[in-house]
Formats: sequence, structure tokens, C-alpha cells
Amino acid sequence: MASHPFKIEICVEGIDGLVAAQTAGADRVELCASLLEGGLTPSLGVVREALRVATIPFHVIIRPRGGDFLYSELEFATMLDDVKAMRELGVAGVVIGCLTADGRIDEARTKALVDAARPLKVTCHRAFDMTADYREALEALVRCGVDRVLTSGQRDTAIEGIDILRDTQARADGRIVIMACGALDANNIARVRQATGVDEMHFAALHTVKSAMYFRNPHVGMGGTAIEREYEITLTDVDAVRATIAAAKAAA
Repeated sequence: MASHPFKIEICVEGIDGLVAAQTAGADRVELCASLLEGGLTPSLGVVREALRVATIPFHVIIRPRGGDFLYSELEFATMLDDVKAMRELGVAGVVIGCLTADGRIDEARTKALVDAARPLKVTCHRAFDMTADYREALEALVRCGVDRVLTSGQRDTAIEGIDILRDTQARADGRIVIMACGALDANNIARVRQATGVDEMHFAALHTVKSAMYFRNPHVGMGGTAIEREYEITLTDVDAVRATIAAAKAAA
């Protein structure tokens, strides 16, 4: 069973997502940019505005690009700088993840990031789910002093990863917080909580709305997505967050 006070964290994109999550009753937010890429480091302007309006703690993801978690020396240097900037700004925590090429936690880099972050809380994100051996990875994170790990049980969804989530929670034995994620919603979150006994749970509850732009240039796009996607906005759904939190707490 859970060894720490149960909490719900909502993954959001930007300042409007943070406000929606706290309005819906979240305990904490993971603040990101570009959730289409799994979450990237938000700008300092976003973080400063978040500090101004937040009524709950938020943790900032430190991820310089999408793709894998094997970073160049220059990328890692930017991660260290971002961690130090977040510490100086006074956010509640940071979210990190570094792997070696053979699918292990990069302990040297992880420990360096933890040391740079203190006294902030440090979460390892789903880089954990991309490791070759979750048992070994868990012990590595404990050695590095990481406070919590976000995991779907090394599967696409928490439902598929229930067995590994349960085992990870048991192996953690209170030494590190286990935070479950992976397509959690009001229909399945209670089942995952009851089956795994995890300490915390994390989800996004996103919905897409059409852009308010009525002029749309059909001849040019801004990136690698379809032009139609550039006229859609991804938002945190307050009602879905509220309903999912209620379902999770009812499972206690």
C-alpha cells in the first residue's frame, strides 16, 4: 500500500493549463511546453507567471528536446542551467530523466541534476519506462536521491502496466514515491489505485478546441504538423480533471 500521503498531479501545457488544474482540485501540477512531444521545458516567462498565479505547487519539466533521453554534452549543460534557474526562481520541484545508451539510468548525470536542484523536489519522468530493467532503474534512482518516479509500468497505459506498477510500489518500500500514469481517466483510475497501492497518480485530461482565428492562410504551415493542427489548441479539461480526481479519491 501507499507509504506517502496520496496526491494527484496534473500534467499541463502552459499557464492556462495550470489555472485549470488548480481550479479542478489538483494537488500539484507538472508544468510543460509542447505536450505533443511529451513535454518540454517551458519558458522562464511562463514559469514566472505560474509563480504569480499558482495556488498549488508545480514542478517544471527539464527536457530540452523531444525524442530519446540520451543527451549530448551541450544538451546536458542546458539541463543543468535550467535546473539552477528553476531553483533560483523558487519553484517547488523539477522533473528530469537521463539514460545511458544501453537503457540504464545515467547515475552520474542524474545525481548532478539532483545536487543542482536541491532543496527542490526531484521527480524522474517516464524515461524510467524506457529502461531495460525497471528493478535496476528503481535502485539507481534511490541511490541518486530522486524523490519520486513517474511510471506507467513500462507499458503504454497504466492498465497494461498494473503488474509492474504493483511490483515497483512494493520494491520502493517507502524509499521513493511511486506516481502512476498512463491514460488514466475517471473510468479506470480507481482500478489502478486499488490494484497497485501507488503513492500518487498523474494524468493530463486534455481536450482540443478550435482556434479563434477566422483568417487562415492555406498556403503555409509553421512546422511538421498538418496545417489543420495549427488551428487547434490543446487545453486541460476542468470537468474531466475534477471527475477523475473524485474517482481516485473514492477508491481509498
